[in-house]
Amino acid sequence: MPQSRSARLRALIDQEELTIAPGAYDAITARMIAQAGFPAVYMTGAGTAATLGFPDYGLITMTEMVDNAARIVRSVDVPVIADADTGYGNELNVVRTVQEHIRAGTSGIHIEDQVSPKKCGHLDDKLIVPREDWLAKIRAAVATRTDPNFLVIARTDSRAMAGFDEAVARSRAALAAGADMVFLEAPQTMEEIVAVPKLVGGPCMLNLVWGGKTPVVDLKDAQAMGYKLAIVPGMLFKVVMSACDAALAELKSTWVHPKVAGNMTVRQAFQRMGAALRTRFRDDATKNAAE
Repeated sequence: MPQSRSARLRALIDQEELTIAPGAYDAITARMIAQAGFPAVYMTGAGTAATLGFPDYGLITMTEMVDNAARIVRSVDVPVIADADTGYGNELNVVRTVQEHIRAGTSGIHIEDQVSPKKCGHLDDKLIVPREDWLAKIRAAVATRTDPNFLVIARTDSRAMAGFDEAVARSRAALAAGADMVFLEAPQTMEEIVAVPKLVGGPCMLNLVWGGKTPVVDLKDAQAMGYKLAIVPGMLFKVVMSACDAALAELKSTWVHPKVAGNMTVRQAFQRMGAALRTRFRDDATKNAAE
C-alpha cells in the first residue's frame, strides 16, 4: 500500500533536514508550490481569509477553512498542513474541527491559544486564553484523531502578551499534553529564535514572515538551530498582490496588455493546472486532434 500523506509528513518531520512548507491560499498557489518541488504545503489562514475578501481577524468559520483545505488537498499530492485558528470554540469544537480536517485529507493542523475572535500573530493587542483552556483543546485534538500520523501542532501566541518565559512554559506543557510539535509564534529577537528549540525540548515550527515581529532568518541557520518545520505563509500572497498592482497600473496607464513574465501561453497555464488529463487516455494518433 502507498504511504499516506500524513505518514509522509510524519517521516519528513522525523528526518534531520528542515521541512519547508510555503503558504498556499488556493489550489493555484498550492499546485505551484508542489510543482516547485517543495515536500509540503501550508494552508495560510490569512490568505484564506483574503480569498473571501476579509483581513485576518477571525472572520472565517471552521467550515470555510476546511472547505479551502479540501480544495488544496485535492489539487496536490503532497501533505497539506492547515491553520485551524483557535479550534473555533472549546474542546467540543476542536473535536469537530479535527474530524472535518481528517475527512478533508489534511495531514496536520495547528491550534492556538488566542481569545476568539483571533487575529494575525504578528499584529498587536492579541489576547490569550488561560493555559489550561488551551491545553484541554490540545488534548481533545490528540484524542480525536483517527490517524495516528495526523500532526497536532500547538501554537502559542503568549510571547506578545505574557512574555517569552510563559510562551516556553506553555510550549512544554503542550508537548506533555500530547502535541506533536510546538509553534511558538512571533519570537521578537534572534536570541529568542535560537533559544526556542533548546528550551522547548521537542519538535518546533518556525513561522517566516516578512515585515512581521520576528527577524527574518536564513532557513539553513534555522535547521542548524534545531527547527523541524518552517512555514512561509504570506510570501505568495504578498508577491501576487504586488504583481497584480504592477500589472494593473501598467494596463491602466498604457492601455496595452502587460508582458507576462516567462511569456506563459494559455495552453501552458492550463497545463500547470492539470490539462494533460484531457489527452492522457488517448492513443498517440488522436492526441493532437483532442488538444
